[in-house]
Amino acid sequence: MKDKKGIYYYPFPQNKRVKMYVMECENTICFRMLNEDDPEMWANHGWVPYEAILQAQQMFTGDKFKPAQVYDIKLAKAILKKEETVSNKGNT
Repeated sequence: MKDKKGIYYYPFPQNKRVKMYVMECENTICFRMLNEDDPEMWANHGWVPYEAILQAQQMFTGDKFKPAQVYDIKLAKAILKKEETVSNKGNT
Protein backbone atom coordinates (compact mmCIF):
# COMPACT_ATOMS: atom_id res chain seq x y z
CA MET A 1 0.00 0.00 0.00
CA LYS A 2 1.03 3.57 -0.45
CA ASP A 3 0.14 6.93 1.03
CA LYS A 4 1.75 10.38 1.21
CA LYS A 5 4.50 9.09 3.56
CA GLY A 6 5.45 6.21 1.26
CA ILE A 7 5.06 2.48 0.77
CA TYR A 8 3.97 0.45 3.77
CA TYR A 9 2.52 -2.75 5.17
CA TYR A 10 0.79 -3.63 8.42
CA PRO A 11 3.28 -5.44 10.71
CA PHE A 12 0.40 -6.37 13.02
CA PRO A 13 -2.45 -7.10 10.58
CA GLN A 14 -5.07 -6.91 13.32
CA ASN A 15 -3.95 -3.34 14.18
CA LYS A 16 -4.35 -0.94 11.25
CA ARG A 17 -3.07 1.96 13.42
CA VAL A 18 0.51 0.67 13.06
CA LYS A 19 2.23 0.84 9.67
CA MET A 20 5.72 -0.19 8.64
CA TYR A 21 7.10 1.99 5.86
CA VAL A 22 9.81 0.63 3.59
CA MET A 23 12.15 2.13 1.04
CA GLU A 24 15.38 1.32 -0.71
CA CYS A 25 18.32 3.29 0.63
CA GLU A 26 22.02 2.87 0.02
CA ASN A 27 21.78 -0.64 -1.48
CA THR A 28 19.58 -2.01 1.29
CA ILE A 29 16.01 -1.82 2.50
CA CYS A 30 15.18 0.59 5.30
CA PHE A 31 12.22 0.48 7.64
CA ARG A 32 10.36 3.13 9.63
CA MET A 33 7.39 2.48 11.88
CA LEU A 34 4.37 4.73 12.32
CA ASN A 35 2.09 4.17 15.29
CA GLU A 36 -0.94 6.45 15.25
CA ASP A 37 -1.24 5.98 19.02
CA ASP A 38 2.36 7.16 19.50
CA PRO A 39 3.03 10.05 17.05
CA GLU A 40 6.37 10.76 18.75
CA MET A 41 7.70 7.47 17.35
CA TRP A 42 7.69 8.82 13.78
CA ALA A 43 9.24 12.11 14.86
CA ASN A 44 11.94 10.54 17.02
CA HIS A 45 13.00 7.55 14.94
CA GLY A 46 14.31 7.75 11.41
CA TRP A 47 14.81 5.13 8.75
CA VAL A 48 16.58 1.97 9.97
CA PRO A 49 18.63 -0.19 7.58
CA TYR A 50 17.79 -3.88 7.63
CA GLU A 51 21.33 -4.77 8.66
CA ALA A 52 20.89 -2.77 11.89
CA ILE A 53 17.66 -4.63 12.54
CA LEU A 54 19.47 -7.95 12.15
CA GLN A 55 22.06 -6.85 14.70
CA ALA A 56 19.41 -5.67 17.17
CA GLN A 57 17.39 -8.84 16.66
CA GLN A 58 20.00 -10.80 18.60
CA MET A 59 19.04 -8.86 21.75
CA PHE A 60 15.43 -10.09 21.68
CA THR A 61 15.04 -13.52 23.24
CA GLY A 62 11.46 -13.36 24.58
CA ASP A 63 8.22 -14.27 22.89
CA LYS A 64 6.53 -10.86 23.10
CA PHE A 65 8.34 -9.07 20.26
CA LYS A 66 9.48 -10.82 17.10
CA PRO A 67 11.60 -8.42 15.01
CA ALA A 68 11.65 -10.77 12.01
CA GLN A 69 7.86 -10.63 11.87
CA VAL A 70 7.61 -6.87 12.36
CA TYR A 71 10.55 -6.05 10.05
CA ASP A 72 9.62 -8.55 7.34
CA ILE A 73 12.32 -8.34 4.67
CA LYS A 74 10.54 -10.69 2.26
CA LEU A 75 7.33 -8.69 2.43
CA ALA A 76 9.26 -5.42 2.13
CA LYS A 77 11.04 -6.64 -1.02
CA ALA A 78 7.76 -7.86 -2.51
CA ILE A 79 5.85 -4.61 -2.00
CA LEU A 80 8.76 -2.51 -3.23
CA LYS A 81 8.99 -4.66 -6.36
CA LYS A 82 5.23 -4.40 -6.89
CA GLU A 83 5.35 -0.62 -6.53
CA GLU A 84 8.23 -0.43 -9.00
CA THR A 85 6.23 -2.48 -11.49
CA VAL A 86 3.18 -0.24 -11.06
CA SER A 87 5.33 2.90 -11.43
CA ASN A 88 7.00 1.55 -14.56
CA LYS A 89 3.61 0.78 -16.16
CA GLY A 90 2.56 4.36 -15.54
CA ASN A 91 5.66 5.67 -17.31
CA THR A 92 5.09 3.78 -20.56
